[in-house]
Amino acid sequence: MTNAPIRVGIIGVHPDRGWASTAHVPALRGLPQFRLSVVSHHRIETARASAEKFGFEHAVSSTEDLVNHPDVDLVVVTVRVPEHLQLVTAALEAGKSVFSEWPLGMNLRDAETMNSLAAEKGVSAIIGLQTRANPTIRHMRELIQQGYLGEVLSASVIGSGITWGEELEEAFRYTLDQSKGASMLHVPFAHTIDALLFALDEDFLSVSGTLLSRRPTIRMMGSKEVVPLDVADQIAFIGKLTSGGMVTSHFRGGLSRATNFHVEINGSSGDLLLTSPVGYVGLGGFKLMGAQADEALHPVSVPDDFCPGDDVLTGNVKKLYELFASDMTSGTRQSPSFGDAVKLHRLINAIEQIGGVARDV
Repeated sequence: MTNAPIRVGIIGVHPDRGWASTAHVPALRGLPQFRLSVVSHHRIETARASAEKFGFEHAVSSTEDLVNHPDVDLVVVTVRVPEHLQLVTAALEAGKSVFSEWPLGMNLRDAETMNSLAAEKGVSAIIGLQTRANPTIRHMRELIQQGYLGEVLSASVIGSGITWGEELEEAFRYTLDQSKGASMLHVPFAHTIDALLFALDEDFLSVSGTLLSRRPTIRMMGSKEVVPLDVADQIAFIGKLTSGGMVTSHFRGGLSRATNFHVEINGSSGDLLLTSPVGYVGLGGFKLMGAQADEALHPVSVPDDFCPGDDVLTGNVKKLYELFASDMTSGTRQSPSFGDAVKLHRLINAIEQIGGVARDV
């Protein structure tokens, strides 16, 4: 194992917008375990502007140049989901470790293909299920493992998709196509259920669900164009855990004027309640409360929370990079892998097959 910084190449960084510049670059700049080495964009002037603004050492105009660059150890893919298969495959074929944002692929087949290739190449492949690195979620997991709840009886989840409501930014128009793998089911619902399963240290034995599109149309911001809303804006889900406990969840498109995020886990000897003012895991900051036996519900403090100055978005990504750095330098296995991504894709695929997308008649 080496202590030299991990040299990072990020595909498709824009200096002024995008998930890479919003979360990944600020997270990496705060970690001495990593070095911003190469940035790519199909417009070389944009790549150069990003390199100058963020401190990358090299700017290139193609994915091929980035993945084959000698100063890249880890390729980061944060672009739209439909591009993941091609870009991740190129990085893996070049023998580079990969960090791909979730969803890994547009569908289960694509995810399985990338996972198999990563295993074949023998490289590290991390998936952006960064809520697993969130200090509150990890503390919940520790409490549950220590017996805070006793036997887990059930978990109830209410969430909001934030988007898929009355209006949608033009940049997210592609999320209205279910085949692109970036709908409310694929992103906010999947992130939330993954975080819950991680906290519980459980898997599902069986699942059922219903997907509904209650809003027939949605308005695009700016242009005010009204377009069909053909993906589910209502998700009802029931799952039986391997331990026998039950999980129920209801996700709604947009934001609620009442409850936007609520996770309640009930046990034989205790309860935990996780809330946030925003629609799904962590975007608005978490509030954790709990009670055991005859106690009244009270706040639960979270150790090892974010560093001062880190917001939730950057903080989650930063914590995940820290886990990956530990895996690379110390031989731990803490960061979520492409194998974990395939498991979550299988769950989403099962819900799609069971629930369909129905409209009222």
